[in-house]
Amino acid sequence: MAIDPEFENNREIAEEHEGHNVWGPVEEPETLGIHGTHVAVDFDICLADGACLEDCPVDVFEWVDTPDHPESEIKADPAHEDQCIDCMLCVDVCPVDAIDVDPGRAGRI
Repeated sequence: MAIDPEFENNREIAEEHEGHNVWGPVEEPETLGIHGTHVAVDFDICLADGACLEDCPVDVFEWVDTPDHPESEIKADPAHEDQCIDCMLCVDVCPVDAIDVDPGRAGRI
């Protein structure tokens, strides 16, 4: 199941993490929500293969520990989503469609 591209309408902000929004629900460690707004990563789908980190030309992503999450114990966090140039490489290389980039979403600088 891919990230919900309408998460901004279908979910509420549950918390903030490293300067970006986290869209709920969040019930650690099993449910971690969607991190980011302009560059959004569904932590509950992400399996941490690292393709987005390797291919992003502006280093939007950083690894973050997610101990005991059922999919993986690390996630690609959009810690620098404000640097995104909308090239969509991360969206294209994600094998589980956990990433959505939308320059029209709120939070874009």
